[in-house]
Amino acid sequence: MNVTRPSARLALAGAAAVSSVLLLSPAAHAHVTVQPLGQAAKGGYATVNFKVPNERDGASTVKLEVTLDQGHPLASVMPQPVPGWTVKVEKAKLATPLDLHGKKITEAPSRITWTASGSKIGPGQFQQFPVSLGRLPEDVDRLVFKALQTYDNKEVVRWIEEAKEGAAEPDSPAPVLELTAAEGEGGTGAAGAPDASDRSGAKTEAASADVSDTTARVLGVVGILVGAAGIAYGALAGRRRSA
Repeated sequence: MNVTRPSARLALAGAAAVSSVLLLSPAAHAHVTVQPLGQAAKGGYATVNFKVPNERDGASTVKLEVTLDQGHPLASVMPQPVPGWTVKVEKAKLATPLDLHGKKITEAPSRITWTASGSKIGPGQFQQFPVSLGRLPEDVDRLVFKALQTYDNKEVVRWIEEAKEGAAEPDSPAPVLELTAAEGEGGTGAAGAPDASDRSGAKTEAASADVSDTTARVLGVVGILVGAAGIAYGALAGRRRSA
């Protein structure tokens, strides 16, 4: 009689659970995201990528619309050209003008739309859409961008749900850009942390000390050899005079 032990049953159940997680994880994370190239510091400028994966097996992505947060408007939005795609930036009037380099800005970008014009995001593929953004706000820790992804079968997926603190990630989360502290606020070069120039100076001093020490050792060895040669020569000369 074949009896399965409890430990064996637990192992089989664990393996099945792991397999389910591995199968479901790619789909759970295949949504539109925004990722900075480097850091996105408050009050500064940043280049970000809107990453768009294709989630459908029988359709291709042909359009992406990204809505900008008008509660924290950005005066400068400059998309980088993407081969096979056209891009359009729409603007909207601001209730409160922005002050940028001493100039009043009365309207700001409100939406970016990429449309396929000879290229598509096929099944099992993704595309990145780079954009330069600025100035980034200083009074928030993140920016939320709501996105619409359109397929060539007319299906539209709305990535617009905002995650709530302490809650599970929503089914269709909106892309979120996390902002870092402004330059000089806890970054490299802050009090108590050596900056690049200090580290460079320390390395230079250490290298100089190593070179000096090596030189002294070489000169010392050369001096000993010269001294030994002199003694030998003197002894040989004395023998010749005695002869």
